Amino acid sequence: MKKYGKKVQEALRGEFVSTKSRVHLTSGQAIRIYREAQDFTQAKLAELSGLTQATISGLESNRLTLGVDRAQRIAKALRVHPGLLAFPGWSGFAA
Repeated sequence: MKKYGKKVQEALRGEFVSTKSRVHLTSGQAIRIYREAQDFTQAKLAELSGLTQATISGLESNRLTLGVDRAQRIAKALRVHPGLLAFPGWSGFAA
């Protein structure tokens, strides 16, 4: 019988195999990803959210902090939950 590593053996037995996070997003990166996925420019997102384009740029480059009010306004404009912007790396599950 062929020898496999411990993780592969666990998987073959149907046991839980935890994964490692490979991508770590900042709030600014998450905003940019959702904005670009909807083909919005920073100016368009600013218009829809009631913020300035400079603020959107500052958030995306992590020069400004997101905060609750901004997260809610941007999330509404992007039609996503604010938690996706405020906590982009949170999986919701204990490790």
